[in-house]
Amino acid sequence: MTPLRLGYLYGFVAYLLWGFFPLYLRLMRPAGPLEILAHRIVWSVVFVALLLAAMRNVGFLRALLRRPRALAGIGVAAALIAVNWGTYIYGVTSERVVETALGYFINPLVVVLLGVTVLRERMRPTQWVALGIGGLAVAVLTVDYGRLPYLALVLAFSFAGYGLAKKQLGLPAAEGLFVESAVLALPALAYVGWLAARGEGTFGEVSVGHTLLLVSAGAATAIPLLLFAGAANRLPLTGLGMIQYLAPILQLGCGVLIFHEPMPPARIAGFALVWAALIVFTVDAVRNSRRTRAATLAARRAEAVAAPR
Repeated sequence: MTPLRLGYLYGFVAYLLWGFFPLYLRLMRPAGPLEILAHRIVWSVVFVALLLAAMRNVGFLRALLRRPRALAGIGVAAALIAVNWGTYIYGVTSERVVETALGYFINPLVVVLLGVTVLRERMRPTQWVALGIGGLAVAVLTVDYGRLPYLALVLAFSFAGYGLAKKQLGLPAAEGLFVESAVLALPALAYVGWLAARGEGTFGEVSVGHTLLLVSAGAATAIPLLLFAGAANRLPLTGLGMIQYLAPILQLGCGVLIFHEPMPPARIAGFALVWAALIVFTVDAVRNSRRTRAATLAARRAEAVAAPR
């Protein structure tokens, strides 16, 4: 199998797993959102630590401890991913899967917005059009919900901020996930212990299957991230961008078709505007990628012609 096909396979499986993640979270009832989040953090540390030990790749920690700015960045990334995970778990367990799917639909638009406001990048006119349509979609959905779709906005902004922090850090997927989860592990363990002391924890109390579901949260978190990293290393950005919509499409399907969440006409109109914004955004990204590739090839040919023989 070629690296490109392998990249698409990794990406497809990663987004497939993320797309059906709401089904997994619903199985964890009667555990509450915070208990599920705490176990997800703790078992992620355990799973990735075992993986790194098997790979004999623990030396990176010593080098990392000598980089205080990197450690501060990891703290920021850990806080953002904790907010993202906690919000998503709350959304799924409170029967608002459709709104969580909306968050991941608008995430690419928020990434562009952060690029402009934080990194001072210049936007192309078509990107401004996409952002404008996305803003109109949020307005329509606000009228439909009778409030801002705050779960979707928190998910979109926290994940976009997490991606920005990860970009600045440049850590590999497994190492990054281990350190971020380790930062959160102590408060997560403290919360699990507090629940157990009060007799309110579900770990080991409901059934063997329920306990195994909580333990497997570490693998369920790490495996898609590692597959995504494998895809990102092999695919062009446009290819990766195209398949990223698979996860929220599947999440929306779970919410509407499996959990029977309502989709009134106004909500459908809001989602239609979001999809229109994403179409504009994706077409612009593909065209810009082709122009950049063509310009690079032309420059290389010019250099080859001009080179002394």
